[in-house]
Amino acid sequence: MTSPEPDFTAATATGTNESWRGRYADAVMNTFGTPSRVLVRGRGAHVWDADGNEYVDLLAGIAVNCLGHAHPALVAAVTEQLGTLGHISNLFTSPAQITLAENLAELVYPEAHGDARVFLANSGAEANEAAFKIARRHGGPSRPRVLALEEAFHGRTMGALALTHKAAYREPFEPLPGGVEFIPAGDVDALREAMGDDVAALFVEPIQGEAGVRPLPAGYLEAARELTSAAGALLILDEVQTGMGRTGAWMAHHLLAPGVVPDVVTLAKGLGGGMPIGATVAVGAAAGLLGPGQHGTTFGGNPVAAAAALAVIDTIRSQRLLERVTELGDRWAAELAAVSGVTEVRGAGLLRGIGLADAVGPAAQVAADLERRGFIVNPPRPDTLRLAPPLILSDDDADGFTVTLADVLGGRAAA
Repeated sequence: MTSPEPDFTAATATGTNESWRGRYADAVMNTFGTPSRVLVRGRGAHVWDADGNEYVDLLAGIAVNCLGHAHPALVAAVTEQLGTLGHISNLFTSPAQITLAENLAELVYPEAHGDARVFLANSGAEANEAAFKIARRHGGPSRPRVLALEEAFHGRTMGALALTHKAAYREPFEPLPGGVEFIPAGDVDALREAMGDDVAALFVEPIQGEAGVRPLPAGYLEAARELTSAAGALLILDEVQTGMGRTGAWMAHHLLAPGVVPDVVTLAKGLGGGMPIGATVAVGAAAGLLGPGQHGTTFGGNPVAAAAALAVIDTIRSQRLLERVTELGDRWAAELAAVSGVTEVRGAGLLRGIGLADAVGPAAQVAADLERRGFIVNPPRPDTLRLAPPLILSDDDADGFTVTLADVLGGRAAA
């Protein structure tokens, strides 16, 4: 008996947004609500939906598709690796896994990469789970407390969720892993008061993405490093959204606090350019806290995802995208800040939060208006639009968004 032919390929997908969304509702758990569009293909910073409408993707899968869609270097790397060796399990290793680990150690810890070690996972939440376990191994029974910041988001798995502040995410799943305490973000006095020799670690996002793209104030990371070191606690930086060139530096903390050397850094999102991969990078004593059998993952560090990440790193280097992100990001932010109805533009590089005046209405409605006009953005808070476009975004697409945003906000303010 022969198997039936598959009824779907990416090249032959047919149907409308409406028909696909109906099938979605009947087949997919309702964890994300109803999708606004069904996307069928992409090229560069542009995507098309099932009805043939074209959009400029200024969200990039929430800071994931750093090289845009269907980038030739990424397609070639994944195709070649999958045609050579796909999954092998972590009973073995591969040249791609080892090379990626070496590259990440150097990117995260340029002055101390010889003492750094890498755990490869599949997502940012998994990377933070591994960091949480490192914190527990460091702390032991004598250091039961872990500090995190108010408005923090570190993921939705149980350990990562315990570090995430938003009550609506946490409360349906309590009791969560214990010992986590939240302190006001950016408040050095509050950090100093909370810190003690019973603290295992402090978790920090250099820029709080889900809080509305809010960088920590100048000097906070330096104070966090000083206070954690004095107390014997680990400083763990979540660079899942901010890492891999998103801010114009390989890591946001390299830009915002260049003298700070954290004990652990977590990465994901842009690391694979669209392929699922995360990484936990630790240095010094923290790098040796997880031993054989104490952590693992079936798919982490698989050759295909590792090859994708290596292609991302090589392309960012060869195309000088860090410089491009800084140049475009600074210019664009200044122009967006001058739009009527915009109260401020926060962030760095190509991770920006656009604060909106009350007169233009809720950010979700503004985002919906922009989507109808051909631009994909995200409202992480009622008063904020988030931009996290591909690092290859063109000047024309950035300028087109600025003009359209001004038109949309002007129309809403006048309504």
